[in-house]
Amino acid sequence: MVALSSTKAAVPQDDSIIKLAVLAVGGQGGGVLADWITDVAERNGYLAQSTSVAGVAQRTGATIYYVEMCHDAGRRPVFALSPAQGDVDILIAAELMEAGRAIMRGFVTPDRTTLIASSHRIAAVSEKIEPGDGRASSEKVRATAGNASKRFIAFDMEKVAADAGSMISASLFGALAGSGALPFPRESYEETISTSGRGVKASLAAFAGGYEGARGHARDVGAKAEPSGATPVSRSVRGPDRLMRDWQALRARVEVYPETVRDMAGRGLQKVVDYQDIAYGREYLDRLDKAVALDSAAHEYALAVAGAKHLANAMCYDDMIRVSDLKTRSTRDARVRREVEVKNGTILQVTEYFHPRIEEFCGTMPARLGHYIESRPKLAGFLDRRINRGRRIRTDSFTGFAALWFIGGLRRWRRGLLRHKVEMEHLERWYRLALDHVSADYALAVEILNCRRLIKGYSDTHVRAQSKFDRVLSGLDLVKGRDDASDWIRRLREAALKDEKGTMLDGALKTVASLR
Repeated sequence: MVALSSTKAAVPQDDSIIKLAVLAVGGQGGGVLADWITDVAERNGYLAQSTSVAGVAQRTGATIYYVEMCHDAGRRPVFALSPAQGDVDILIAAELMEAGRAIMRGFVTPDRTTLIASSHRIAAVSEKIEPGDGRASSEKVRATAGNASKRFIAFDMEKVAADAGSMISASLFGALAGSGALPFPRESYEETISTSGRGVKASLAAFAGGYEGARGHARDVGAKAEPSGATPVSRSVRGPDRLMRDWQALRARVEVYPETVRDMAGRGLQKVVDYQDIAYGREYLDRLDKAVALDSAAHEYALAVAGAKHLANAMCYDDMIRVSDLKTRSTRDARVRREVEVKNGTILQVTEYFHPRIEEFCGTMPARLGHYIESRPKLAGFLDRRINRGRRIRTDSFTGFAALWFIGGLRRWRRGLLRHKVEMEHLERWYRLALDHVSADYALAVEILNCRRLIKGYSDTHVRAQSKFDRVLSGLDLVKGRDDASDWIRRLREAALKDEKGTMLDGALKTVASLR
């Protein structure tokens, strides 16, 4: 849509065209922001035109809203319909990585562009689909943005908007006003919001937060924002006196570890106790003791730290019991209500989707019964045809919640179930394999422990992950005894984490096979 106006007011007599681009994805109010910018320009006697170029999808391409404006000097200017490389005066990015993409496309230049970006992150599709840690580096984007732009203003404008109960478009508008990049007074921006209609009070509050943030955070390069959902180092632990005494005894064991190991061991202990019980935490520390005994300060306790991390993750595997437990916790209900902004007195309906296979059902059975069914393909197939179908369970209803609450309560019998038996056997083989290599090749032992990060997820995802784990360790016999054996196992693991299909891992395994 193109909007053109010729409202006149007393402004500096400057015929130059100001070129402004806004990059935003669906739900961030980019269109509203472009309309506000056009409106504030018109209020101050400028001719303004806004256009938009839609992105490919929600997270694979942001919509570019482009605004050109100039003072009305009695002549009709010819405005462009889209931004050109090296020809943008102001660029507003509603998320940090959109700023990075704008830089890559050449819209930001150090001689003219004021870059205004929210420092919060929304993971792109390309980051989510990578089986490993596919997150791009926020720090690199900040550093690049500081060098690529004439002025760089960045802070968490999403949080500013959320705290005010508004959308990020309002705080971005405030940051634009606070930057002073446009020759308009603050009152003009506020008038634009006031006449826009709904949500005025919240939008003005978010605008004020963005305005003050921009005034105080000009050239905010390299400031590190806390990642969303970051887990605190230690959560408060409460319980009956007897259990608290047992918990403190376990914590005392952690305090005896070398300082380098304590933090990860403390986190791991808290995770496994929350997952199962105090006795499970004791099992965790008993296993970790073996790695600590084989380690030393000369290696900076890399083996023990890796063991503390990956033992905890291996012991806290995802099963039907775990999933049901997490979905019926009060903390989860509170988080959902906060994320969807449920107001007091509003009824929230929550529907959970499950698609269990016969393997998941057998895994929650006593080990002998589950093994009996799995070892008889005809029986397993017969049951799978009746079980393996999508189910939608309303956890806001009594029956739906009670069903999941019952399944989650089965964790007290978890040690006797088939899935636990299978997972613990796999864990012991992996852990023993790593510790057996410590004396011959310490670095290789650490890399074997780190390979555990390949295993994650639930149901089909877990099966695919375990297949990759097995394939990576299949290269162990081919590289064992080489000086660079640990490097090759690391490369195989990283290749496995790069793509879902495993094409890169196939190529890496062929390279390893050629070493012989």
